[in-house]
Amino acid sequence: MSDAADTNEARPGQPLKRGWTTGTCATAATRAAYEALITGECPDPVDVRLPNGARVSFAIAVFEALNGGATAGIAKDAGDDPDVTHGALVKATVRAGRPGSGVTFLAGEGVGTVTKPGLPLPPGEPAINPVPREMMRTAIREVMENFGASGDVTIELSIPGGQALAARTLNARLGIVGGLSILGTTGIVVPYSCAAWIHSIQRGIDVARASGLKHIAGSTGSTSEMAVQKLHGLSETALIDMGDFVGGMLKYAKRHPVPRITIAGGFAKMTKLGQGLLDLHSKSGSVDHLWLSELLREAEAPADLVELCRDANTALLVLREAEKRGIAVGQFVAKAAWSTAARVLEGSDIALDIAVFDREGHIVGRWG
Repeated sequence: MSDAADTNEARPGQPLKRGWTTGTCATAATRAAYEALITGECPDPVDVRLPNGARVSFAIAVFEALNGGATAGIAKDAGDDPDVTHGALVKATVRAGRPGSGVTFLAGEGVGTVTKPGLPLPPGEPAINPVPREMMRTAIREVMENFGASGDVTIELSIPGGQALAARTLNARLGIVGGLSILGTTGIVVPYSCAAWIHSIQRGIDVARASGLKHIAGSTGSTSEMAVQKLHGLSETALIDMGDFVGGMLKYAKRHPVPRITIAGGFAKMTKLGQGLLDLHSKSGSVDHLWLSELLREAEAPADLVELCRDANTALLVLREAEKRGIAVGQFVAKAAWSTAARVLEGSDIALDIAVFDREGHIVGRWG
C-alpha cells in the first residue's frame, strides 16, 4: 500500500506519514549507547542502517551514563499508523561483555520473553525478532570499526509501560509474556499496511502447530471468536484473530498446514467471503445485495424476500427477514464462503469448515 494511495483525514490531500519500527528505534538507541560507552559522548542525532541499506537519523530522547555502561532512548514515531507503541520510549542499555562473547540480548522492563515454541525464537529468549537483532549487530559492528572497540556487549532493551501496552496486543496468546516484542522486517512502518496484524496471524499459526494442535479457527472479530471457541471447545492457542485477512491466513496455512481449519465470522463478513473477497475490509468491497438476492433466488426463497434483499440497506436486515420466514440464508452464505476459502486451500489436505454467526454469537450457518 503506497503512501500516495492513502491520505490523512487530518491533512487532506497529503500522503500518510511513514514511521519506524520498534526494531529501528532499538537499533538507534543501541548505537547511541554503545558509542557513548566507548567515547564518553552520546551522538545526537544518531544514524543507523536499515535492512535496505538506507540510513536514517534519530534524535536522542533520553541518555544516562552508567558505571560500566550507558543507556539511550528513542521516542517511537509510528507516523500515521494506529500503532499501540506510537510515542513509546524504546531504551537500550549497553554494557561491556566478556571477551569473545559477541552480542548478547536481554529483555528489560516492558520487553517480553518467549514462552511457547513456534516463534522465530526459542522459549526463554527475549522477544527481539531476528531482523532487529541483525540491525543491532550491524550498529555495534560499525561503532566497533569506527572506534576500535571489541564488539563484545550485552544489550538490554526496555520499553517503560510496555507490559500495559502488550495487553492490547496478541502477545499473551502467542506465548510472549512480560511486555512487547521488538519487531520489524524493513525497519519502516507503512501506515495501515497491517503488517503487524499479518505477522500476528502467521505467528499464531506457527505457535499452534508447534503446540501440536490439529484444529485452529480464524475469526473476524471477538463475537465470532468466542462463539467458535465454545462451538468446538478450542483452546486459546487454537484461536487466530485474523480480522479481515482471511486470504492471508489461508495462504499461510496452506504453506504451513494444520489438519483442520474453521473460518468464523459474522453474516456480513462471510457474505463478502462468499462473493469471492479474501480481504473483508470495507475498503476492499461491500456486501453485494444483488449477489445475495440471486443466492436467495437460486435457493427458491420467496419472491418478496428476494426483492427485499435487492433493496436492503444492510446484510443484517436480510438475515433477520430471512429468519422470520424460516429461510436458512446463513447456510447458503456458509456454503458460498466455503467455496471461496476452499479454492485458496486447493491441493492441500486441510479439512475446512465455515461457521457464520449473528451479532449475538448465535450460529446461523455452517458448511464443510
